[in-house]
Amino acid sequence: MAMPRPTAAQLAYGSCTVIFSTLAMLLLSQTSSGPGIAIIALAALALGLLVAMTVPGKRRTAVEQPAPVKPLRASVPAPAQAPEPVHERAAS
Repeated sequence: MAMPRPTAAQLAYGSCTVIFSTLAMLLLSQTSSGPGIAIIALAALALGLLVAMTVPGKRRTAVEQPAPVKPLRASVPAPAQAPEPVHERAAS
């Protein structure tokens, strides 16, 4: 069974999470060493992956079938009928 491809929303949320969390952690930690930056980058990648996996994706069924098409019916107005004559009873 092949893994489903990520949706555009999953890619966008994951990428934004990686970028913004990396910047935030670098600014907050004020680190300038190589190993510190590497740890922050790995943590940001893990966080981005977690966010991308939790964004709801498109649900797929085993075999996707198009929705059934309903036939169209033309609505034709009923023919106009002449009004029926009024029959009054004669007084007896």
